[in-house]
Amino acid sequence: MLVLRGNCLRLRSKQHDGVIAALSTLACCLPLSFLGAAGLAGLSVWAQTLRGWFLGIAVILLVVGFVQLYRNRNQCRKRSRLSVILFWVAAAIVVLTILFPQIIASLIAG
Repeated sequence: MLVLRGNCLRLRSKQHDGVIAALSTLACCLPLSFLGAAGLAGLSVWAQTLRGWFLGIAVILLVVGFVQLYRNRNQCRKRSRLSVILFWVAAAIVVLTILFPQIIASLIAG
């Protein structure tokens, strides 16, 4: 890249351009990520108060999914293996979250 400094044209290295681009990207997005982390922390405090409601809704939706998946076996439409696997994985996640909430939270947190 040619840069005019005073009366001289100088060639600036591409490595410098890469460093400047990386730093400008970091400067652009870093404050937004801090704001996002603070927002998620506030949201988790609010959601913790509604934990019982969320788990109740999850159980109700699993019951609805079970009824839709296993009722009317004599229909022409077959249920796919993927939908059965996804249902039981979701059921296992909800049961584990109900039984072992602290272990699940520490696994998610890293």
